[in-house]
Amino acid sequence: MARPVYLDNNATTRCDERVVSAMIPFFTEQFGNASSMHAFGAQVGGAIKKARQQLQALIGAEFDHEIVYTASGTEADNTALLSALETQVGRNEIVTSAVEHPAVLALCEHLEKTGRAKVHRIPVDAKGRLDVDAYRKALGPKTAIASIMWANNETGTIFPVEKLAELAHEAGALFHTDAVQAVGKIPIDLKSTEIDMLSLSGHKLHGPKGIGALYVRRGVKLRPMVRGGHQERGRRAGTENAPAIIGLGVAADMALEYMAEEQTRVKALRDRLEKGLLQRIGSSFVTGDPEHRLPNTLNIAFEYIEGEAILLFLNKEGIAASSGSACTSGSLEPSHVMRAMNVPYTAAHGATRFSFSRENTDADVDQVLDVLPGIIARLRQLSPFWQGEGKAAAEFAPVYA
Repeated sequence: MARPVYLDNNATTRCDERVVSAMIPFFTEQFGNASSMHAFGAQVGGAIKKARQQLQALIGAEFDHEIVYTASGTEADNTALLSALETQVGRNEIVTSAVEHPAVLALCEHLEKTGRAKVHRIPVDAKGRLDVDAYRKALGPKTAIASIMWANNETGTIFPVEKLAELAHEAGALFHTDAVQAVGKIPIDLKSTEIDMLSLSGHKLHGPKGIGALYVRRGVKLRPMVRGGHQERGRRAGTENAPAIIGLGVAADMALEYMAEEQTRVKALRDRLEKGLLQRIGSSFVTGDPEHRLPNTLNIAFEYIEGEAILLFLNKEGIAASSGSACTSGSLEPSHVMRAMNVPYTAAHGATRFSFSRENTDADVDQVLDVLPGIIARLRQLSPFWQGEGKAAAEFAPVYA
């Protein structure tokens, strides 16, 4: 087995050892309930406040109490949309994009089916860029909330959420962004924007799983989705997950520390892999907006082959990536993102995502460049649809003969 190479960081990141070390005492030593009146509780409450301030610094919130902890980014997304429908009296419409994460799209579909909301899904162009004119036209007096992701999880395409928030406010609507993929990778300063709510998740930035947060701008009404006690200022009931909250705070601190590296060294790794693959493998192209995307994300479509097969062969070589196609879940259709971008059917199934983190190295890129051309060549030889470039690719095929 070759040296493991992990390039699926948009799915989840490895929890940093420093994060784990910071969490451990809150399981065994500082175990009090933060809501308790005694010293045990106060000690944990103070640590949670510090963690809230660490996260506040990462996203540029004006006040630490604008952060509401949740169990996941999905819960944060759901809370934002459901709350808007409750608080925006006389408004029952949602404007979102066709390429949102299922955490938003699945809820919107449910709300439509149950008659609770009308949903406008704004299309994107071939590079995954939002049709801003269509977005502007969809906003109106019935819009409760517009929810547009900060960056797409498959392609890395970044949306102009600051401008989109302004347009939503002109229509009297709230604006929410699913920033799960963006937080920790690109600079964010919420206090300089009109964004009302933002969702994030700890395990996307080397923090623990099972912890997320919803930023709620001061003055924005929020109806809790989880009801019970008075935790989180009555906005999310349930005893605080203190170890995970502390871990997320440390991860936020570290994300700020490594932000420049994300923009430089990590981006350079991504770009070197992109250039190398395009040079070595014909009939392939990058999906998404090459000029406005996350510095860590590369989604490349290989024509005439299945992404699932690519991933299986990569896994055999110790390389973890992910597919831009939903074939990994048993569907014969490409992912909704590829379909929304009108990626040709012959290429959409072969879309493969490589997502880097600060832990990746040049050796990781070299290993992918060494093995992937042979994998693609072998799979194309087996494909009944492959016609072109057979001779040029065949030299790699014996690797998997």
